[in-house]
Amino acid sequence: MPILYKAILVFCYAFYMISVIILPMSSMYPWGGEFTIGNTESCVAAVTLSSEFALPKAKVAIYGPMKTENIGIEKVIANVISNPRIRFLLLCGEEVRGHRSGATLIALHANGLDDGNRVISAPGAVPYVENLERPAVERFRSQVQLIDMTGCTDKAALTARIDELLAKGPGPFGEPFIAERVVAAIRKGANLGDIVALHRTIALGPFGEVSDVQLRD
Repeated sequence: MPILYKAILVFCYAFYMISVIILPMSSMYPWGGEFTIGNTESCVAAVTLSSEFALPKAKVAIYGPMKTENIGIEKVIANVISNPRIRFLLLCGEEVRGHRSGATLIALHANGLDDGNRVISAPGAVPYVENLERPAVERFRSQVQLIDMTGCTDKAALTARIDELLAKGPGPFGEPFIAERVVAAIRKGANLGDIVALHRTIALGPFGEVSDVQLRD
């Protein structure tokens, strides 16, 4: 497997561990992340991709950036499905270069995952969902409609679209779905000791060494 590919996965894992420790969490959005909580009764959430700007908190349940096409997407999914009142997810702001996290999320919503947990037809560099079980992904695909305004940073235009979505008011999507974090190695039944699976075929050892690993189905 290419060294660059492994390096990207190691970086993503390191970012994930840091974010788990230092980024805020809440009872409604238990996976934490870089986000602002607004009106939890709203049916609209927003992802601002690589951009960072404020949206009207009275009208949006939660909003924030999404910078990676793997861990970033996992957090968005987990936090959205934990609030069943969220029925629309607005993608806006500038796309993330290289990662293409916005386009990857659109592909995930439309196509789902293949047998290797790769987002089908995703353009991102490492578009794998490794820390969520499939029921959580499918719940996300069923619960929300994606509204693609990628590239738009015009707050007036975004607010107008949010108002249109609020007017539809589809109501909650059942009960909250609290997604549990899973590790590919554990999910596949492999006993790797202190090794953490970054992907089905890549593991990170306790001293940062990267190795290939074959996990059992």
